[in-house]
Amino acid sequence: MNIKFYGATWCRDCRAPKAFLDENKIPYEFINVDEVEGAADEVVKINNGLQSLPTIIFPNGKILVEPEMEEFKKVLEENKLLQK
Repeated sequence: MNIKFYGATWCRDCRAPKAFLDENKIPYEFINVDEVEGAADEVVKINNGLQSLPTIIFPNGKILVEPEMEEFKKVLEENKLLQK
């Protein structure tokens, strides 16, 4: 299972983690909440009524919402998707 990355092209907080995944060739599924039917509703459900972006779901089930980059990298390492 790959990372599920709920975001949008206009989302500033999505840029850094998305770019990091791309630069490190870490596979993920980008789900644009503006284009994928039901995606915005799924984000709201995950976040107890808030449409917070990015919402990132990792293979181990951990969910990060609007993460700081250090926390994001730590979870990537925990999932063995990023080498220290």
